[in-house]
Amino acid sequence: MAFGKILVRADSGFCRDALMSWCEANGVKYLFGMAKNRRLLKRITRPMKKARRDWAYSHRAARRFIQFSYRTRNSWSRARRVVGKAEYMDKGENPRFVVTNLSAQEYEAQELYEKLYCARGEMENRIKEQQLYLSLTGPVRRP
Repeated sequence: MAFGKILVRADSGFCRDALMSWCEANGVKYLFGMAKNRRLLKRITRPMKKARRDWAYSHRAARRFIQFSYRTRNSWSRARRVVGKAEYMDKGENPRFVVTNLSAQEYEAQELYEKLYCARGEMENRIKEQQLYLSLTGPVRRP
């Protein structure tokens, strides 16, 4: 992978200025999910329209990606790179956002989201499978 020794990858619960600032000050790369808000949704209006058009043509889930510099109005100390996923499926719109200090030269928007961020969810699925397996086997009984 193109990043250094450590990549902190987490969901939106960890998307906090203090943690991102610490990572930036200490040379640690990060990739966090972001909660949706009106300003973010407005930024992906055009890609979402294109995804909807793609879906209408193919009747298959359609994704478009966009990246932009973004700063919260109050909680972030500076602007950061955000990648937006405009996805339209049978159930309708499915917008998602991530924030990162990985550069566009390291990872373009779609690769960053699909290959790097979504791998976080796959890892969590494996952990859940192991927890389920352990709960199904029950305690070990000795003769």
